[in-house]
Formats: sequence, C-alpha cells, structure tokens
Amino acid sequence: MGWTLLKNSLGQKVGQASKYLVLPAIILSFASCKDRVVDDGYVWKELKVTATAYNSFPSQTSKIHPGITAWGDSLYPGMKIIAVSKDLITLRLDYNTQIKIKGDTTIYLVKDKMHSKWKNRIDIYMGEDKEKALQWGRKKITLLYRVKKDSTEIK
Repeated sequence: MGWTLLKNSLGQKVGQASKYLVLPAIILSFASCKDRVVDDGYVWKELKVTATAYNSFPSQTSKIHPGITAWGDSLYPGMKIIAVSKDLITLRLDYNTQIKIKGDTTIYLVKDKMHSKWKNRIDIYMGEDKEKALQWGRKKITLLYRVKKDSTEIK
C-alpha cells in the first residue's frame, strides 16, 4: 500500500503532505521514550551484609507453621522474599522494603525476620529447593535497599 492510497475517516484520499507529518511524529515519539530520572521521593542505599539462603521447612523456620513469616505473611515457592536480622530493621530495612542484590536486577521484599542471634545478615527465600539454598551458601554481598528520602537530608 502506498502513501497516496491512505484515506482519512471520511474516506477521502490523504495527500502526500500528510506522510511528511506522520513520519516525524513517529520518530519524535520514539525519541521521547528515553529513560527519565523520576524523583519519586525514594533513594536506594547500599549496605554490605552476609547473605545466606533458607527454605520453608520446619527445621529452618517454624515447626508449626513453616510457610508463615515472622510478620505473618504466607510463603510460596517462587516468591522473592528476604528475611533480615533484627539489627537491620533499625536501618530502615523493615517490612516490605524493596531490596536488590548488587549486580542483579531482581527486586526482593523484606517479609521475614531472623533470630536475634544474627547480626548484619539477610536470608534469601529459596522455596522448597534445598539444593539451590545449599549452592548459594554464605556470601558477603552488597545490597541496595529503597527508603523514603529524609526531608532533612542535604543534597
């Protein structure tokens, strides 16, 4: 189909000049799709922690309710959930905080708390895949966590 065969909503043929208006409009719309920095009132902060992995088995969580987090959420395989040591909660890594592991784009949510004996540690939920959790092991990582900007912070 050529440009001269285009018709408007009234069924009239559209002239050659209109094709010169359509093409720049399409190009302009693609050019305006660049990533924009949006100030949504949140910032990503970095923190170095020890990361381990866990499963929803009675031996690793609760003997009575292994699929329930310390905050009362249900766990299901495939969920991107992290448990945090209680000292990290005071750093604003609390319930529903978004977390990324540096070098990975996956976003996890804080939905669980660890025993108070652990410090500066996170536990990544691996569903019921015990081998995957064992393969992860224990690593020192840098995580990024999303917190609301402090209105008194100086830029």
